[in-house]
Amino acid sequence: MPRIANDRPAVIRRSGFWSRLAVVASLFSAVTGETMAVQAADVEAEVRAAATAYADAFTKGDYAALADQWTESATLAEGASLLEGRAAIVASIRTWRERHPGSMLEISVDSVEPIAEPLARVSGVMRFTRKAGGQPVASRFVSLRVKEGDAWRLLESVVVPAHATALDEFEWLVGTWHAETGNAEQGTKTSVETIYEKPLGAYCLVGRSRIRPPSGPVIEALEVIHPDKDTGLVRTWVFDSTGACGEGVIESDGATLQKTMVGTPSDAVGGSVARWTQVVAPSGDSRCTMHSIERTIDGESRPDGEPLHFRKIR
Repeated sequence: MPRIANDRPAVIRRSGFWSRLAVVASLFSAVTGETMAVQAADVEAEVRAAATAYADAFTKGDYAALADQWTESATLAEGASLLEGRAAIVASIRTWRERHPGSMLEISVDSVEPIAEPLARVSGVMRFTRKAGGQPVASRFVSLRVKEGDAWRLLESVVVPAHATALDEFEWLVGTWHAETGNAEQGTKTSVETIYEKPLGAYCLVGRSRIRPPSGPVIEALEVIHPDKDTGLVRTWVFDSTGACGEGVIESDGATLQKTMVGTPSDAVGGSVARWTQVVAPSGDSRCTMHSIERTIDGESRPDGEPLHFRKIR
């Protein structure tokens, strides 16, 4: 039988080995932790610099620099808008800035969270000022940036607009619009007059329409458009004098509006559930086209409505 005394040095040697290994592991962990902390700090500094550069490019109207901030397949969701692709995003920004040429942007980054190389989640606040001396309007954002070469580009971004600015993209609708279809001599003429206004300031858009068909009584319709405070999603409710009604959401690509609707048809039409999509596309020179498509009643397809070509008369 081996002597205990002979075993003791071996035990001591093994204990010494594990102790030294523990020290080395501790040092490695500390160095690795410090390295990761340094890397995270580098990522944060680079991302913050990219955000500052984005704001500067926006304020200067440098669209090439703005385009370089986005990946080719980037997406931007902002309230009712969903834009896909760098070209569509930059085109939308250009359109907005052309309506507000003196606008300025400031970005405050609240947090930068490296996820996995080369991705980082970024959150913060954007403050838009439409003209010098104006009151800034804040919107919160959460973005995902990816490092491509030396640049931290935007892969996707979700912006929750300030409640007071959620209807800015609908501003062009405000006014009186007139459209006609059919032929008066043939007894098929229909005329439509629609007035959009903001009776409650920035928080609500109301449309009132009078439709004069070739025969029968005038049809009156009321539409209320209102943004959701928490999500920026824009909702719409419509009612008319035939008893029909509907509700839905409005999406925008920065210009064209798409209303996805569900409701109850009038008694004259019959059926229980109506679904349709209304596309409202501005065409310049104070004109736009409204077209109801993808229409169904109780699941059965109906023909698309005839496009209505409106002209703003005041």
